[in-house]
Amino acid sequence: MTGSVILGLTPEISPSDATPLAGTIEFVRAAHAAGATAVRLTDGSRDGALDPTAVAAYLAGLLPEFRWIAEAPTSRNAPYNLARRLLSLDRATDGRSGLVLRAGDGDEVSDVAVLERDPERVPVPVPVPVPVPESNASGRSARWAEYARVLTGLWETFPASALLGDQATGVFAEDSLISPLGHEGRFYRVAGPLDGPTSPQGRPVLVADTRDTLDWADIAASADVLVVTEDQAPAAAARLAEACARAGRRRADLALLGRTSLPYSVSSPEETAAALAGWTARHGLDGLELAAPHEPERLLATLPALVARLEPAPGDTLRAALGLPEPIGAAA
Repeated sequence: MTGSVILGLTPEISPSDATPLAGTIEFVRAAHAAGATAVRLTDGSRDGALDPTAVAAYLAGLLPEFRWIAEAPTSRNAPYNLARRLLSLDRATDGRSGLVLRAGDGDEVSDVAVLERDPERVPVPVPVPVPVPESNASGRSARWAEYARVLTGLWETFPASALLGDQATGVFAEDSLISPLGHEGRFYRVAGPLDGPTSPQGRPVLVADTRDTLDWADIAASADVLVVTEDQAPAAAARLAEACARAGRRRADLALLGRTSLPYSVSSPEETAAALAGWTARHGLDGLELAAPHEPERLLATLPALVARLEPAPGDTLRAALGLPEPIGAAA
C-alpha cells in the first residue's frame, strides 16, 4: 500500500538549549533520514511555544529537502496576512509546505472590516478587538469554511505565468493575468490579489482537522488533506467519499490521514510498524499522523520499518508526496 507518515511536533525553546531548537532540529533530521513524509509543526499554547510558520522557515533553511506543515488558527490571523505568509514559505521551500487551518475566532482587522460594512453597527477603531456573533462551535465551523475559501482563492490570484521579471522592459508581471479576489462574506472582506505568484506545487496544501468539529461538506469543498481521530477512522473513508461526491470532487482529490499513537501491545519496531500499517489499511486511510513528543526514541526506531510498509509516494513537493493531484482551482 501507499501511505504517508506525518509527525506532529510542537517546537519550543528550552532554556538549556545551547542552540535554538536544538532538540527539534535533531528530531527532524532523524525523521527525514528515516523517510517520513513531513513534519506538522503545531501551534502550541505553552510558554516557549513558537510561531510554526517561522519555525518552518528556519528549519527549511537547514533541511531544504524536507516538507513542512505549519498550523495556524483563524484566531488572530487575518486571511490575507496568513495566505501571504504561507505562500511565501511555499515558494521558498520549492512547494514543500502546507497549512493546517484550525477553527477559532476572528481577528481585529477582519472583524472591524465586517462591522464597518454593516450600517446597523457603529464602526470601531481597529486596535479594539471586536467579537463577531456566533463564536460557538457552529459559528467557528462556518468561519473556517469561509476562511478556507478565501485562502484557496487568494493563493490563485497571481498565477506563476503572470510573473515576467523582464529587466529590459521593466515589466514585473502581466497584470491582465492577475485577478483580485473581491470576497465579501459573512466574516471576511478581502480584496486581494496577493503580491506574489503561486508556488511549484500550485498552492500550499490545505489541511483540515476533525478535532475542530467541522462540517464535512466544507472540508470536501476546500481541503486537500483531512486528519481524523482514532474513533472516527472506521467510518471516515466512506463519510469522506460521500462528502466529496456532494462537493463534485473525487475521493482521490483528498488525502485521509488517521491520527494515532504507538501501540503498547507490541514492543519491537517491526511489530509496531506492522500494527500501524494494518490499522491504516483496515480503515482505508492514506497515511498516518503520529505525535512525536512523548516517545521520540521509540518513534524514530519504528519509522524505517513503518515507511517500508507504507511506501510513501515519491515526489519533491508536499502535494506529490501526499499523492495529491495538482489543484485545478479554488472551491466556489
